[in-house]
Amino acid sequence: MVQRSQLQVRDLYRKRIKYPVIIINNEKEYLMAAFTFDQLLAKGVRAGKIPGRTQDAREWYRTAAKKTSVSDSQLMRSDREALRRTPATGRMYAFFYDPKHKKTLPYYDRFPLIFKIKNVSGGFLGMNLHYLPPALRARLMDALYDLVTNQRYDESTRLKLSYDVLNGAAKFKFFKPTIKMYLNEHVRSRFLLIDAVEWDMALFLPTERFEKAGKTKVWSDSRGMI
Repeated sequence: MVQRSQLQVRDLYRKRIKYPVIIINNEKEYLMAAFTFDQLLAKGVRAGKIPGRTQDAREWYRTAAKKTSVSDSQLMRSDREALRRTPATGRMYAFFYDPKHKKTLPYYDRFPLIFKIKNVSGGFLGMNLHYLPPALRARLMDALYDLVTNQRYDESTRLKLSYDVLNGAAKFKFFKPTIKMYLNEHVRSRFLLIDAVEWDMALFLPTERFEKAGKTKVWSDSRGMI
């Protein structure tokens, strides 16, 4: 059964694992340049982990991502085909942002990692997962998996998100510190689309870029809001 799953995953993500293979210390490693997600997916496939489908697989990818060093700029350069001009509701994105009122904000994240919730006048509402400490991100993401539109975990998979849905169920209680409004005129890059197979990896990559306060302060305040 495990072997069959590995073959299915390899076939499903063949287009993503597309780099030449070299032998290092008797192990095959994929040359990934800045393609962090592809490298982690390749390792996960070899370990028999199907992204998103089981709690064990989710934890495997989250743990692997925590051990990965990547900068925000490297991530944005990783896949030009994944860059979008506008974000779609229910999908995950990373992008650069420069807040309009940054002088008066106590702190802000200049590289948000969001699920878009809806459009608003002049911009959009999103859940920036960076505002939660990793353990709470994982708990919120585990609950959000109940909102997926399908079980394929490919480019067609998104979340059926709305503020009312999030606010109406106790299992989503960690969402409140993540809700932020983003103005279109203050977005400073295109949006890097992160497919469902990559959600758990992106969740734990250390790419939060808080200004005016450290992550310890931000996460402490977020805990106080829950």
